[in-house]
Amino acid sequence: MAWLNPGLLAGTALRVMLAYMFGGYLDKRELQAALSDRDFDHSAGEEIWFDYTADVGDGFDATYTVAYLLAQRRLTVEPAGDGGAEGAPLELPRGELLVLGGDQVYPTASSPGYENRWKGPYRAAMPEPAADSPTLFALPGNHDWYDGLTAFLRLFAQRDPVGGWRTTQARSYFALALPHRWWLLAIDIQLSAYIDEPQLDYFRTVAEGLGPDDRIILVPAQPSWVKTHESPDAYDSVDYFIRTIIEPTGARIPLLLAGDVHHYARYAGGGPDGRGRQLLTCGGGGAYLVGTDHLPDTIAVPPEQTISRRSSTPRAYELAGAYPTRPHSRRLGWGIFARLPRRNPGFVGLVGVMQTLLMLAFVTSPGRWITPATVAGVGAVFAGTLLFALVLGTRGRRHWIAGVLHAVPHIALGVAGAATWSALPLDDLPNPWSTLLAFVVYLPVIGIVDAWLVGVYLLVARYVDVNVNELYAGLGIDDHKSFLRLHIDRDGTLTVYPVAVEKVARSWRADPSGPADSSWIVPDRPVRTRLAEPPVVVDRAKVFPG
Repeated sequence: MAWLNPGLLAGTALRVMLAYMFGGYLDKRELQAALSDRDFDHSAGEEIWFDYTADVGDGFDATYTVAYLLAQRRLTVEPAGDGGAEGAPLELPRGELLVLGGDQVYPTASSPGYENRWKGPYRAAMPEPAADSPTLFALPGNHDWYDGLTAFLRLFAQRDPVGGWRTTQARSYFALALPHRWWLLAIDIQLSAYIDEPQLDYFRTVAEGLGPDDRIILVPAQPSWVKTHESPDAYDSVDYFIRTIIEPTGARIPLLLAGDVHHYARYAGGGPDGRGRQLLTCGGGGAYLVGTDHLPDTIAVPPEQTISRRSSTPRAYELAGAYPTRPHSRRLGWGIFARLPRRNPGFVGLVGVMQTLLMLAFVTSPGRWITPATVAGVGAVFAGTLLFALVLGTRGRRHWIAGVLHAVPHIALGVAGAATWSALPLDDLPNPWSTLLAFVVYLPVIGIVDAWLVGVYLLVARYVDVNVNELYAGLGIDDHKSFLRLHIDRDGTLTVYPVAVEKVARSWRADPSGPADSSWIVPDRPVRTRLAEPPVVVDRAKVFPG
């Protein structure tokens, strides 16, 4: 998907604005109180394997590669490293459960969007149910929320199977009972706003059965723990849930797990009980890669500067694992000069039109810097760069500064372009030929040059954590996907296997002769998978007595 093309940017921005303005009126969570409020018991047995992925419904190759791998009964995974790591490959069985962590469709939710970008690929990956078919649970992300959850609830809460994937949930949030008194609680925080009262009542009922021997995997849709440096209140709803619902029971939360950001990252630190807690982001299920180079080395959760009157005691967490690594992410960023024009031709056309009009404004105002045409042109540039820096919502001072400074080289390019065009014989032609030739000759060249200028800005701005998402949206990297395979073993130990896919498949063939529940489409060549880091032992049940 060409994420920086003008039509997509404008349409998505409009839907995002409407969702944030009227999301409270479209909120269907209170209506879900009339639906089934049961939790889902998967605690039978001595162990369980289950999968987690998020941010899936973008381009076919990336989305289907992950869906295909999740559907295979056994997955061969190489050890962590760059191919030279020691150790035999691991054979990991398919999960009995699949948890989708949000953003099952891009750019905005709709029934056709889900059908084409998520349901179609996942049904093709596992077309028919079998005795051991996984049960699927989905949590909505911000992109699922842009229509007020209408399409999401129709797809995931009707208990209709999607191919071989069984669905049983009735609400946009859920609680899963797992073996050895483990629980997975997925909470729906609408557009990062708050948790509705019916949802709190649902989890209060679940919490009545919790005690000090229970352990919780808490799954929100966004990794708010890494967003508090921009929005100090980003973690408040999660913290409120932990303080009011979980902590009174004495249960522990060794793992917080979220998607939304399109990479794998793990922060580790001391939990409130002294046993440690992992904060894990894994949004590599199909959407364009977002690198990890902007992530801080340490974070405090909750943040010291939270505006909440009541909050938990802040605790320090350190970045313990990332995929792709930060040095690799920085190297990937330099591809912006080639990939931005190639993958986003509409964006090149937009900035080309802007620069051509700015050049003509200066050319038609010889000897005068301030005219209605030049003021309008310069004002349009400032407005565009400010909107670009603030595209994701109200931000801090550095975003405003970045937007203003970003305008300066574009205006300088317009002045230099005017001087160059004036020196060419084409400028001496009578109108309208001179103006028409400017759009035919000047616009394509200046569009690419200005797109490169935007690339320079994006490479610099990422060092102050501004427009990082736009840098990687412009790159549009399909590779470097990731998902999680989790295992609760016979003694109750939870281990996370972060699976990395260096290269997604791009060549496919039909497989009509396979078993009924095997994938309809298979890659021409095997897809290589490896661990993003060594298996992460989240909690050992018998290390701590009592």
